[in-house]
Amino acid sequence: MIDLPVDLPAELVPLSWLLGVWEGSGVIDYTVGEESVTHEFGQRVSFSHDGLPHLNYTSYTWLFPDDEGGEPTPLVTETGYWRLARELGEGDQGPAMLPARGEPRYADAESVEGLRNADGGFDVEVSLVHPGGVSELYLGQVKGPRIDLATDAVMRGSGAKDYSAATRLYGLVDGHLLWAWDIAALGQDLRTHASARLAKVD
Repeated sequence: MIDLPVDLPAELVPLSWLLGVWEGSGVIDYTVGEESVTHEFGQRVSFSHDGLPHLNYTSYTWLFPDDEGGEPTPLVTETGYWRLARELGEGDQGPAMLPARGEPRYADAESVEGLRNADGGFDVEVSLVHPGGVSELYLGQVKGPRIDLATDAVMRGSGAKDYSAATRLYGLVDGHLLWAWDIAALGQDLRTHASARLAKVD
């Protein structure tokens, strides 16, 4: 059972099963040319909200040591925002720091139901930033406890490594958050990259 925060904006209810802190482990399995990279990693993910109609997202990962006496090695961090994909109006903040000039358009469950797509789910938009100079915009769908995402745009700084597209899948299975991530990078086409199983810890 999912307990919803009393101050949760109505349009975040379809994403509410993500809320909390999740921790667990996964496996990187990626091939570049003739070289295969396989490694186990740990991950801590947080989904939170601040009263606005989006989820705040952070992820921290680390490589497990090859030997029992070694120390974990920091791997990658991500930060970003998850929201239902819809046109923003006068009841929304922005652009920049401009405040809303009207009432929220999707303030109750009935109005949010009007956002359902033809498949019975909700379109979602996810913006992620990586410290290595890569920003991703994902579009996709949340339908029950499953989210399917694919990049609509990838921006890279001049010094960033080659990374051109990705897909991600998230699901709630037996109380665990499972995800899988495919990428097109380093001259390779879209292929399996990493997956993990996380348990809710907070």
